[in-house]
Amino acid sequence: MKNDSHPVLDVVNLSKSYHTDGILVPVLRDISFSINTGEVIAVTGPSGIGKSTLLNLIGTLDYPDTGEVNYQGVNPFTLPEKEIARFRNETIGFVFQFHHLLPEFTALENVMIPSIIYHHKLESARLKAIEMLERVGLGHRIKHRPSALSGGERQRVAVARALINDPLVVLADEPSGNLDKNNSEMLINLLLELNQQFKRTFIIATHNSDIAHRSHRILSLNDGTVRFE
Repeated sequence: MKNDSHPVLDVVNLSKSYHTDGILVPVLRDISFSINTGEVIAVTGPSGIGKSTLLNLIGTLDYPDTGEVNYQGVNPFTLPEKEIARFRNETIGFVFQFHHLLPEFTALENVMIPSIIYHHKLESARLKAIEMLERVGLGHRIKHRPSALSGGERQRVAVARALINDPLVVLADEPSGNLDKNNSEMLINLLLELNQQFKRTFIIATHNSDIAHRSHRILSLNDGTVRFE
């Protein structure tokens, strides 16, 4: 699929290494790429190659050794620590392999949390959360806690939570990894529908070939380097 939008994200000369048993192990080596507004990008590569590391850096959950991550010209790593957290909450949505929902809260309350942190009033956060839960097909489950939801439903709650603040970019790390085939297919369809409806940029680390084949582009990781397929 062709996308003629302008870049929403520029990764410039990004490198990251970790110390393992006293040995410095490079994970990403001086990588650069751009992603356009409204694209669905599948990040592929073998397990342990650095897909999660890349998403953590793009998501400002970890710091690079060198390089920049620019969102429409803003490099969040140049901001004070508190401002980085605010930038993350306002700009980036997250969907993980494990849903990370708070078990004591209802689906509605889980989705509301980022909006409340964003300093939206409680009622406006509630209304937006209901809207997002209805959009992911869970309007009838808003009062249920995660323990009362299926695995697929929990991931849909996580997707609603990721979108509540209208982020520029949604990062998804193996979002279908814990789902059966039917729920996995439903989640993929949902993400692609949301991409079309809200024109949000999705960057999805995945082993799922269906996601890769249906994305706009595939970013392949190999030996610390990246290339678009």
